[in-house]
Amino acid sequence: MSGKNHVTNTVKSGITFGSALAMVISYTNWHSIGWAILHGLFSWGYVIYFIIVH
Repeated sequence: MSGKNHVTNTVKSGITFGSALAMVISYTNWHSIGWAILHGLFSWGYVIYFIIVH
């Protein structure tokens, strides 16, 4: 069961990192907390979109 807990913790950290990254990218570009929160909810989707478009 130790391995399962490690995978669960890794996935949770990855989701948190993706949200934080999306919010930082969004705020840097738009200078809006509202957009940053919205893009943080989309998380990795917004990060991938940003990479493709820019």
